[in-house]
Amino acid sequence: MHPDDGRADSFDTLAVHAGAEPDELTGAVAPPIYQTSTFAQDGVGKPRGGYEYARSQNPTRERLERALATLEGGSTGIAFASGSATTAAIAELAGPGDEIVVGDDVYGGTFRYLERVHRGKGVDARYVDLSTGPDALWEALTERTRLVWFETPSNPHLKVVDISAAAAAVARRAAESGGLAPLIVVDNTFASPALQRPLTMGADIVFHSATKYLAGHSDTILGIAVTSNAAAAERLRFLQNAMGAVPGPLDCFLVLRGLRTLHLRMERHGSNAAAVAAFLRGRPDVATVMYPGFGGMVSFVPTAGGAGAASTAAARAVAIAEGTRLFTLAESLGGVESLIEVPAAMTHLSVAGSPLEVDPALIRLSVGIEGIDDLIADLAGALDRA
Repeated sequence: MHPDDGRADSFDTLAVHAGAEPDELTGAVAPPIYQTSTFAQDGVGKPRGGYEYARSQNPTRERLERALATLEGGSTGIAFASGSATTAAIAELAGPGDEIVVGDDVYGGTFRYLERVHRGKGVDARYVDLSTGPDALWEALTERTRLVWFETPSNPHLKVVDISAAAAAVARRAAESGGLAPLIVVDNTFASPALQRPLTMGADIVFHSATKYLAGHSDTILGIAVTSNAAAAERLRFLQNAMGAVPGPLDCFLVLRGLRTLHLRMERHGSNAAAVAAFLRGRPDVATVMYPGFGGMVSFVPTAGGAGAASTAAARAVAIAEGTRLFTLAESLGGVESLIEVPAAMTHLSVAGSPLEVDPALIRLSVGIEGIDDLIADLAGALDRA
């Protein structure tokens, strides 16, 4: 809030300043990176300022956690060494005998963890198309449901879930049954808080692979969860320390630096992605285009029988992904540079043979912030040659 008029700062201003306040000791506008493993104590059992050991506390990590809590409209941020480590910690909120209702389109690593690690602990996961509306969620909820977990937009089909409607359905089910309402967990990686803030729409926990849009430069691995639920925050903070999957201070600094341009980057990602989606929809050799109308992700399926040697749609997808110059063939997303991949053979290989299996002809684009004419020319050339 402005001390003089009580007016709340805009998101753009918060992105620049949250967690990036000048250093308390020197006034440095770029705060220092606390690259240390431990801290001198003033006496036995008397840590200075509460700092004992960097797995438990680190000032640089605290700045990042405070920044994301502010941007997501939550009270507590908890940072982890990766998005997958964040997934593992949140999944621990469901114990043996519990179940998790999961959106039917999720990152392959999430599916892998829930099926090949967490299910072995006695926690069931059931996959439901939550993009069809709250009725699907209502019907899926049982007395054993502990978590409702989904991505929006989802990966890689870019489905959108109505967060507010999902929260209302969960609240109504809990009120009618007299039971404990399951926690709503939203993976906000594809949108970022610049485009949506799930906690303000009824979610209990929001999390990110901060590797992606939050950091924005493809140079770090980090995950973070934000919540205003005191019990969930306490448990996740305990798990952060007990499991030890914490990010290093340099990685926290890189995400903090990325946040300061998040709002600007997301505007350009979105305008470029919208133009790419429009271009693809105008191509007769593209069968399906998936774009939710916001954000920087676009997925599409080419037709079979292109001009090149490839004849099937799947073969054309490979040829297209291998035929671009500016779109780099790589996993991940959300960096300033454009990326292209074939999920069925790359990020979502782990869902092969499951109900979540991805069409081998599906191509996923992470549209960067380059010149849009250059990006469209690059895709046009790859499509023409495939």
